[in-house]
Amino acid sequence: MGKTYVDIVKYLIRANIEVNGIVEKPDIVGAIFGQTEGLLGDELDLRELQKNGRIGRIEVDTQIRGGRCIGSVTVPSSLDMVETSILAGALEVVDRVGPCEARISTQKIEDTRNVKRQLVLSRAKELLKNMMTNEIPESKELSEMVRRELQISGVVGYGPESLAAGPEMESSDEILVVEGRADVINLLKNKINNSVAIGGANVGKTISDLCRKKEVTVFLDGDRGGDIILKELLNATEIDFVARAPPGREVEELSRKEIIQALRRREPVEQSGSQKVVEERRNAPGRDRQSRRGSPQREAPRAYRDEPRLAPAAVPEPRPLEPPAPIQPDVPEVDAAIAESLRKHLGELSGSLRARIVGEDGAAAQEVPIRDLIGSLSKTESVWAIVLDGIVTQRLIDLAESKKAKYICGIRAGNITKRPDGIGIVLAQ
Repeated sequence: MGKTYVDIVKYLIRANIEVNGIVEKPDIVGAIFGQTEGLLGDELDLRELQKNGRIGRIEVDTQIRGGRCIGSVTVPSSLDMVETSILAGALEVVDRVGPCEARISTQKIEDTRNVKRQLVLSRAKELLKNMMTNEIPESKELSEMVRRELQISGVVGYGPESLAAGPEMESSDEILVVEGRADVINLLKNKINNSVAIGGANVGKTISDLCRKKEVTVFLDGDRGGDIILKELLNATEIDFVARAPPGREVEELSRKEIIQALRRREPVEQSGSQKVVEERRNAPGRDRQSRRGSPQREAPRAYRDEPRLAPAAVPEPRPLEPPAPIQPDVPEVDAAIAESLRKHLGELSGSLRARIVGEDGAAAQEVPIRDLIGSLSKTESVWAIVLDGIVTQRLIDLAESKKAKYICGIRAGNITKRPDGIGIVLAQ
């Protein structure tokens, strides 16, 4: 019995057969081989072609109807188109199957490669549709991607500390001081190019010197962290105006409209709720703010001066800041050995503006920049201790309590009004 090399079949000869009698399938196949033998010469002899794998097994499918056999014959071929056509024509010479009269008529020669082409075409359409839908962004998305990359590439490093800043910050007489790099990027996105980031809770020499040379608007997040940074700035340098994001919002997530509104509502530093610190700074020897900058009541900075005017917000009465509640470096419940271990971590982090989440075994489980600490803690299931090269804030304590942390260690404490009994606070000595 011949073999069918399905992987090399090019054509299928499809024919119909009618036999005036009842015969078996092998009888039909035998009749085809017998009556075509020698008809087409040795090169196209069916037996030789099947032996060499040039044609496959001849398939016959018949039904008995009224004493007659009616069915179909299929011959797979790997010959070329001409030779396959000759074989198809040769099938029609069969006129008997055994003692019964028969007739074979070729219906068509089917190119199997067309079926494969249709499969390829159908699959190609699916792949292209998937690529257009999921892989290739819309023109608007593409423009936004390019714009975002340009904004990020527009951030420059300023000073020895390589602070994130907008490209026009150094050349501008009026600057915005913000908390972090993400704030600078969001301002760049909204076409405000004269901002610079503090880069941490501590105000370094670069920011301190820069603020003494330019007219400064401090643009802070609307949370407790903004209050702490404002006090740090007032103690370290000179600023002119204070603008705040809406309560509970951060500068990095504001829209252009919200940014402009917040900057329009900025207040002179004397009216920003930090009057006590301001008076101390003003009375310090060698300070002459009016001669350097003139009256504090000025127009909005150039970066957003051309926006439509809004009605000015009511200026609140000056209110003195309440002094932060003092917290002792080591509260009684902190074991001396644990405090020493946490201070060792703090010493390793010195000057890095980074934080560590420490496990019960005393080893660092995770280390992140301080600006990412809140987000990392939010994603962490349980925490034993937190060590940071920065200020211990009320917001951090509240989050640590929710994570069932036992200890927090930092350089110093901020304005903490409530400390849970279950958390020990260790500060640098």
